[in-house]
Amino acid sequence: MKLRPSFCVALLALGIIGLALVQLFRADAGLVVERLAIEGTPATLFRKADAPPGPVVLIAHGFAGSQQLMRPFAVTLAQNGYTALTFDFLGHGRHPAPLGGSITEETGATRYLVAQVEQLLEAARVLPAGDGQLALLGHSMASDIIIRAAQANPDVAATIAVSMFSPAVDAESPRNLLVIVGDWEAGLKREALRVVQMVTDEPALAGVTYGDHGEGTARRAAWAPHAEHVAVLYSETSMAEALAWLDATFERTSEGQLDVRGYWIALLLLGIVTLAWPLSKRLPEVAPLPTGDDLPRRTFLALAILPALLTPPLLRFVPTDFLPILVGDYLAVHFGVYGLLTALGLWWVGRSRPARHQGTSLTKLALAATLTALYAVLALGLPLDRFFTAYLPIPERWPLVAAMALGMFPFFLADEFLTRGTKGRYGRYAFTKLCFLLSLGFAVALDFERLFFLLIIVPVIIPCFVVYGLLSEWAYRRTHHPAPGGIANALAFAWAIAVTFPLLGG
Repeated sequence: MKLRPSFCVALLALGIIGLALVQLFRADAGLVVERLAIEGTPATLFRKADAPPGPVVLIAHGFAGSQQLMRPFAVTLAQNGYTALTFDFLGHGRHPAPLGGSITEETGATRYLVAQVEQLLEAARVLPAGDGQLALLGHSMASDIIIRAAQANPDVAATIAVSMFSPAVDAESPRNLLVIVGDWEAGLKREALRVVQMVTDEPALAGVTYGDHGEGTARRAAWAPHAEHVAVLYSETSMAEALAWLDATFERTSEGQLDVRGYWIALLLLGIVTLAWPLSKRLPEVAPLPTGDDLPRRTFLALAILPALLTPPLLRFVPTDFLPILVGDYLAVHFGVYGLLTALGLWWVGRSRPARHQGTSLTKLALAATLTALYAVLALGLPLDRFFTAYLPIPERWPLVAAMALGMFPFFLADEFLTRGTKGRYGRYAFTKLCFLLSLGFAVALDFERLFFLLIIVPVIIPCFVVYGLLSEWAYRRTHHPAPGGIANALAFAWAIAVTFPLLGG
């Protein structure tokens, strides 16, 4: 019997998913993982089963992150006899309380976050799984927070700052500072060498320890090869450097078991995305023939470029502070206005054209859209939440998902109709997404002070465009209609932004 290609691909994808899951769960073997709530802060305790109490390492995530991002460090340290404690900052992950104060001023959000870390240190001191010794580890934004907390708490014996930027470091504090930086983070590498240079008269070099752990004066800069701001969290070098630094500080000898789950997470997501192709073959056929606007190239280019140019100046003076989520309100409005302009253009050029989409089944369209959206949100979202970052909304974020979706639907539906069709459509999806990203850049240039945080979302938006674009392409090929992919894209984007960006308070 001849096997269909889709069946073979499905088997391959399931095999990849199974292998990745086995490896990811194997990393936690032998650990006790306990979820806690410490004064309202969601936290997770990692320790080796039946191990004696060990030094407690409080591990803090970066801006727009969550405690799941820091799990490789927690598992690595716990497997080697340390007690690791991860948590969600105010306004991040599953923490229900918003982040207060200005995020651009040291006297604003920083003081709230430092106070939160000090509160967690108080709890860490009396943990039954701890031996009274403390260390701090933090990434990106949290590197500054943990440095300030360590300076205020002299019993913190070691500080590990990953992708560090902090004006608070001086020649005397914090004690035993290790700075780990991705090899592709050029500016942060210079910052790392600057703070190491404070404690030596020699030219500071990466990979060299200066000072003395026993006296609390040790400092070291280490580069994680082939890593940038996120990959540094999954680098084997990062894990090894952090473990060796703590062993030197606390005079311990570890077996050196490291959690290098980054490859397995990537393989898991690859398998899930690949599985979407054979599954898309099971979607109902919504229209008898492929439908779309099939615009001539010049008309397509005009409708792709004009909204990108018009949206930023139209929104230049529009107040966008109606949602308690950083730049999420502006982003929703930008998507919405951009989409409405595209839809208006499609209506204008299509006035004299014959009726399209005849024979479309609304029932089948609703079913196809529902199935595609569920796969985009849950099949990808559940593994992301378990192994990478918080993705399942807490109750406080559901209204934000709905509000973001109102802005996303006009853009993604109009864009799907603009880019899908039977003639010359290849490359059009990528071109309209490039136009959108350039439009966001134009908006930031017009109002940098208010919108510069939009630049942070680009690393999030680009892979989402790629992954969800594949899902919508495969859905279109099967259903012959742009709407299922557009609806799925809109919901997936609204969900991702609403659950990952920080909640802000007064």
